[in-house]
Amino acid sequence: MGQREAGSREFGRLLQGLASEMNLLGHDFAAASGLHATDVQALLAVLRAADPPGITPGQLRAELGLTSGAVTAVLDRLERAGHVHRTRDAADRRQVHVHYHPDAARIAGDWFAPVADRTDRVRAEFRAEELATVRRFLTLMTEQLADLRQDRRGNRG
Repeated sequence: MGQREAGSREFGRLLQGLASEMNLLGHDFAAASGLHATDVQALLAVLRAADPPGITPGQLRAELGLTSGAVTAVLDRLERAGHVHRTRDAADRRQVHVHYHPDAARIAGDWFAPVADRTDRVRAEFRAEELATVRRFLTLMTEQLADLRQDRRGNRG
């Protein structure tokens, strides 16, 4: 095995380790909050959505790759837990938007504040130019993986 291939494998293992730790933190948050792992993914999608207008159940279904029934069940659980609420669009009452409750953002923020603190500690180890490279890599990697996920979903039968 060449040096480049060995470096590529090591890089892959490092990315897998990071993804695994982030995933496990999400599972721990789900367990501590009485949620399913899918609920946490949905909550994160709601938090990322521009508010207003929020995210629609259809957009959430497409992002998470769930059925309409599964999205309804997830939203029902999140609503019962006080994390989100649904509103009807003023112009088109058939359109529903999902919003997070400020308390839910605070709860998630409290849980993940140590992650932010550790991120800040690690960032402090790098120069601005290095951080720009890391930011560019993470942005491109996230975009590529999102594209791959969408391509694979589009190719399902």
